[in-house]
Amino acid sequence: MRRLSLLLGLGLLTGCAGGHPGKYVVFFTENSTQLDTPAQTVITQAAQRAVASHANVRVEGYAAASHDLSADELLAIDRAKVVARQLVVDGVDTSRIRQQPRGPMNNESGALASRRVEIEVGGH
Repeated sequence: MRRLSLLLGLGLLTGCAGGHPGKYVVFFTENSTQLDTPAQTVITQAAQRAVASHANVRVEGYAAASHDLSADELLAIDRAKVVARQLVVDGVDTSRIRQQPRGPMNNESGALASRRVEIEVGGH
């Protein structure tokens, strides 16, 4: 339960915190592409910003490197697609979204970092 609380809190905080005001981070549970409520909230915030500023959006999906690198790469791609679809549902024009899966990351510091999708509003 404590781990879930940490994930939920990080999901909300990283969506609006940090050095780049147009950067949002969505976290997933291990081996999942399901959006939970905090993830949807972060995506909605990013979409609102993109719609209001008519900005382009870059969506980067990540996954951890494990024993099956092709499955990990597909997971990163699927996570980016899920986030991009939700951005469209939230009003962002499809032509403004660029997906960029990053695939397996074996140099990530921690499992949480490798289970994310980064959304950059205003990204080229």
